[in-house]
Amino acid sequence: MTTPKSPQTALIHSDYQAPQGFAAFPNAIHHASTVLFKDVAAMRSGDWKEKNAYTYGLHGTPTTFTLEARLAEIEGGKYCLLAPSGLAAIAMADFALLKTGDDVLLPENIYNPNRELGRWLAQDFGITARYYDPLIGAGIAALIQENTKLIWTEAPGSVSMEVPDLPAICAAAHARGVLVALDNTWSAGLALRGFDLGVDIIMQALTKYQSGGSDVLMGALITRDRALHERLALAHMRLGMGVGADDAYLVLRGLPTMKLRFDAHDAGARTVAAWLKARSEIATVLHPAFADCPGHAIWQRDFTGAGGLFSVLFDARYTEQQTDRFVDALQLFKIGYSWGGANSLVMPYRIAAMRKGWQLPGQLVRLNVGLEDPQDLIADIERAFAAM
Repeated sequence: MTTPKSPQTALIHSDYQAPQGFAAFPNAIHHASTVLFKDVAAMRSGDWKEKNAYTYGLHGTPTTFTLEARLAEIEGGKYCLLAPSGLAAIAMADFALLKTGDDVLLPENIYNPNRELGRWLAQDFGITARYYDPLIGAGIAALIQENTKLIWTEAPGSVSMEVPDLPAICAAAHARGVLVALDNTWSAGLALRGFDLGVDIIMQALTKYQSGGSDVLMGALITRDRALHERLALAHMRLGMGVGADDAYLVLRGLPTMKLRFDAHDAGARTVAAWLKARSEIATVLHPAFADCPGHAIWQRDFTGAGGLFSVLFDARYTEQQTDRFVDALQLFKIGYSWGGANSLVMPYRIAAMRKGWQLPGQLVRLNVGLEDPQDLIADIERAFAAM
């Protein structure tokens, strides 16, 4: 029997429940901060760490649980945690696995915000952050100390594009009980199977290919090992790393087309890169699928594709002022960070200031080839060359 209610109470406590059995292709969006329990026993038996029940919006809803499971499947992992950005996911791993007195190794070509995070860890938290040549391979064994707890890798470097020897680095690290984390954003988990090569943690910036719309900020940490996942999950809880259901839905909506889009980016980028390689204005094409790129042989061994992101080095006769004029003259390529969306992007970098030991001459410009017709992009670049 329905208890009589005043109009005000009825606005909040309706007796209506939608019929069961609704099915559709899109994933449902579940908004929640407060999660309701059937009774006290259900509240006390639910364990957010086990994900065997819903306890609070920060710990997950059906929308975020679904996204986590699908991302883990793509990477060949078992467990996944979502974060508000790729950098937030990186920070979550660092704070979960490092403490005062520990040491972390990062490649010289690391994503620059990760480098800044390393400086912060060293400055304020007493954690040593040291940098290594991304092409060091098995030689990293000589850098591992008793207090080294974590090695970050990035395959390839998202600006200078060197491809590391992940199996060699992982073998050296595991021989000393050190964990290896991989930033696998460049391949979106589609073109590089990091766990099969030995890495322990995979970080993805879901801002890129997974969403595909240049409109979402999100990151993820994916693992296979249960104990390692639990360490990361505690940091996830303690740092309050939550993502909104609407953003999770946007990433879920992008996943069915991600492989098709990734392959289209790859084909377009190789077309543009091959054309650039023949131009006198360009000294070097830093695309892992091209022989001039450091680590190309490793890319051939470990990767199955490339996506849309690569860099070029201009001939040494061109000044920074001239290459800046080139960038400004582009019309289809827009100046902006990130990649993986439909629109092509361009960004000049002062690579010598970023990358210690950098030897290759020439101004570096990074290109993200979007989903436009490659011939139109080539015409755009040719016009910009003329304006340079």
